[in-house]
Parts: sequence; structure tokens; C-alpha cells
Amino acid sequence: MENIKENGFQTLSPKEVRQMAEKKRYRTIGIIILLMAIASFWFFARGIDPEITSTFGLNTGANVIKIPDLKLPAYATILVFAGFSLAIGLIQLFKGFGENSNTVMGGMILLFVFSFLIWAIQGKSINLAGMLRLSLLQAIPLTLGALSGIMCERSGVVNIGIEGMMLIGALTGTLLASASGSIWIGLVSALIAGGLIGYIHALLSIKYKVDQIISGMFINIFATGITSFIAAKFLVEFPELNQPGTFQVIKIPLLSRIPIIGGILFQQNLLVYATFVLLFVVHIGLYQTKWGLRMRMVGEHPRAAETLGVDVYRTRYIAVTLGGILAGMGGAYLTLGSVGRFDRLMTAGRGFIGLASMIFGNWNPFGAFGASFIFGFATSLQGKLAILNVPIPSQFLLMAPYVATMIVLVGVVGQVTAPAADGVPYDKEESH
Repeated sequence: MENIKENGFQTLSPKEVRQMAEKKRYRTIGIIILLMAIASFWFFARGIDPEITSTFGLNTGANVIKIPDLKLPAYATILVFAGFSLAIGLIQLFKGFGENSNTVMGGMILLFVFSFLIWAIQGKSINLAGMLRLSLLQAIPLTLGALSGIMCERSGVVNIGIEGMMLIGALTGTLLASASGSIWIGLVSALIAGGLIGYIHALLSIKYKVDQIISGMFINIFATGITSFIAAKFLVEFPELNQPGTFQVIKIPLLSRIPIIGGILFQQNLLVYATFVLLFVVHIGLYQTKWGLRMRMVGEHPRAAETLGVDVYRTRYIAVTLGGILAGMGGAYLTLGSVGRFDRLMTAGRGFIGLASMIFGNWNPFGAFGASFIFGFATSLQGKLAILNVPIPSQFLLMAPYVATMIVLVGVVGQVTAPAADGVPYDKEESH
């Protein structure tokens, strides 16, 4: 081990500090997985009649090739899941899965939730395919919020104003779509509004070097106030301004007929398909283009990037503005792609959950989508269990997506590696 002596004391080298942080991370995630395994057995397996089965429907959507329902012995299945989670938890605790630790934890969370679902519907049935479809729909705005955060933070600017940007986008899209009678005008206006708020955040953070957390909170507070005022003052008095319509479902030929996934992935509206495309575009842009390399350099080592001729300020302005556009699209999805109207505070914390997805996904687009799907699954689970009259207070069911967020953050926050210059204002004068 390489130790550095300082004032008579031995201090750890940066490499050793990173190794210790990794070990701590492995232990934390391992302990969480072990606790979930124990909870699965203690709360779900005990007391179940070994003869009882849980039935899951695997068909959803029209024109899909039908397949038989899945019937599982509740007690045996939960035991298998608990045992598997226990083994994975022990491996994670003592060895770890390296860079795949977050993925493993995400899988174990889904396994735990599935065990809970088997317990909740013992002797009953639930349409699993329909639930997964709903989970995907719930995950879309979270994914767009996470992509917004990735664009901003990969360039070195913290953005906790995603919630406000989504609210502004949702309201703007609703108003202009209703007033113009064109849902496309509503969508474009939502993107422009989100981009404008993103540019304001960039201006405050980059040019005026306002604390980025304060700037983000200012956007959230402003958006909450202005959208609530407009909704109460105008949308109530003029309900025709709150009827934007929604994008229609587009069924992709042949693919929409595939069992299970056909109705989930290939019978969606335009904004869902656009989100899938954006996942690939952002990933390729970040990791396989010169522009993405420059942006990541700006987020990691802005002075070195400037030395190589990269305009740090311009790169950050573009990235944060694009992040605002993505957040505006997330807001537009809530209205134009989902419910077809604007309601006060309808984002309901999705911007913050999107940030949690970004962190859990380690600032990676597809990792963030996976985390968003977990949160979306927790939300859809809450709705389904309320219908099934599960003997759990409704207040606890409403907490499900936020509890999932807390579980993820306990195991991950402070232990994943954010971009080195994330949240650090860059002063060009100090570099000379």
C-alpha cells in the first residue's frame, strides 16, 4: 500500500481512498440485498399455504398473439427468490460485482417487488403484461428527466430544476395546443419553453456563477408559483384552454403482435417512441462522437479541455439548454402524451425521481432508464394493489415509489462517481 507521510501521520493515497470507497459501496449494497432476502422470507413466505398459486396474465393490447397465463406456486417461488437474493447478497458483500453492482441491485429490487406481488395476489390473478406496460408509461417522464440531468451534469452543471422545467413544459404545451388546435404546436412550444428555462439556468450558473443548487431551486419555486397561478386563474375560468388532446397510439406492424412485449413496446404513442430513440441518440452522442467527448471533458477537467481548444462556456450552455428541452418534453408527455390536460403540480416529484434515476444509473442513459423503470414499476404496483384490496393501508401504497427511491439512494448516493467538475463553476480568468 502506498502511504504518504504528513505531519508525522500516514495518510492514504487517492488510489487507496477509492478502493476503500468501493469496498464500502459493495458492503452497503450487499447488506441491502441481504435485508431484502430476509424480508422476502419473513414477511411473504411465512404463513402462505404451499398449495396456493398466484396467476399472472401475459397478454395485453389488441392484435397480440395470445399465450397462456403464468401460474406460480406462491410459497415455493418466494422461497427460491429469497434464496437466490441471499446468495447474491453474500457475493456482493464479500466480493462485489464491480461496475455491475448497481445493475445487480436493481435486479434484486425487482425480484423483491415481484416476491411481494406474488404474496399480495396469492389465490388471485393479475395482468402482469398490463402492469409492465403501465410501468413503462410511468417510466417515460422519469427517463426524460434523467436524460435532462445527464446532459447537464455531464457538462459540469448540477440541475435540480428539472421539476420546474417539466411543469413549465407541461403547462405551455397544454395552453398552446388548446389555443391553436394543433397538438404539434403544443409539443414544439413545450420543448422551446423547457429550453428557455434551461438557458436561464445556464446563464445564472455559468455567466453569473450563482450557486447551481440555488438556481435550480429558484426555477422550481418560480415554476410552481406561475403554473399554479395560471391554472387557477385561467384554466378554471376557460376550460377550453385545458383541452389539448393527446397523441394517438401507433401500432408498429408485425412487432405489435409479438407476445408479451408487442403490447408493451410496440403499441405506444409518438412520445414513447421518441424517448426510445433519444436513449440511443444521447448514448451515442456522449460516448461515440467528438462532441460527446468534449462535453465529458468539460464535465471532468474543464481547464484541460480549454487547453485543447474546447470552448467550456459554449459547451455548457448548449448542454444545459438541451437538458431543458428534454425536461420540457417530459412535461409535454404528462399532458399531450398521457392525460390530455394540465393539473396543478402534476409532476408530483418526477423531476427529483428522475435525478435519482440518473444517479442510480451512474450518469448513463440506459442505466437511468433501468432505474426509471424500477420506479415506474413501484408506481404501477401501488395502483394495482389498491384495486386488489391488499390488506395494506392506502397511505403505504402511495409511498411505494418514494420508498423505492430512498432504498436506491441509501445504497448509491455518495458512492457512485459523479463527473469531477460537476457543480463547480468555471472561471476562465483563473486558468490563465
